[in-house]
Amino acid sequence: MSKQKLSLQDQLLKSGLISNAKAKTIKTDKHKQVRQQQKNNIVAVDETKILAEQAQAEKIARDKELNQLRKQQDEQKQLAAQVKQLIELNRQPKDENGMAYNFNDLNKIKTIYVSTGMRDQLIQGRLAIVKFAQQYEVVSADIAKKILMRDDASVIVFNEQSNNAVNSEDPYSAYEVPDDLIW
Repeated sequence: MSKQKLSLQDQLLKSGLISNAKAKTIKTDKHKQVRQQQKNNIVAVDETKILAEQAQAEKIARDKELNQLRKQQDEQKQLAAQVKQLIELNRQPKDENGMAYNFNDLNKIKTIYVSTGMRDQLIQGRLAIVKFAQQYEVVSADIAKKILMRDDASVIVFNEQSNNAVNSEDPYSAYEVPDDLIW
């Protein structure tokens, strides 16, 4: 006892919602439309299909943009983590009882206390001052170069050594700077 599945038109006829005459006119109209399209080689345009494809393409483009943004954010997080690790592993000990070394950070004068030897090395460019998480740390010049490659905003003071330590054209190159003028 298998029941055959009835088409929608047959179901509507059986339930009495439409008459036989109405069903025949709908069927002939549909047949005429199909023949007209075949005769004129007209392809029926399905607007809903086109809109669905456009929506799919927009969604793909939006997803690509979001993935690119996430990728950039992940790269920034990785670089920040690398900078933090470099600073934490290579920071030099500060000397709270040592000399004050003043430097400029975003047009504000900041002070860090270091030993006399560290101060001289900062001036000569063997050490550098870096900033991470609102704290200032002293690291070696090699580490400062590595940090510069990752995030140049983290390096605050780095007096890179130049090959021309003494400029021959400078008339005051032979004179030393007095100690009371060095801050």
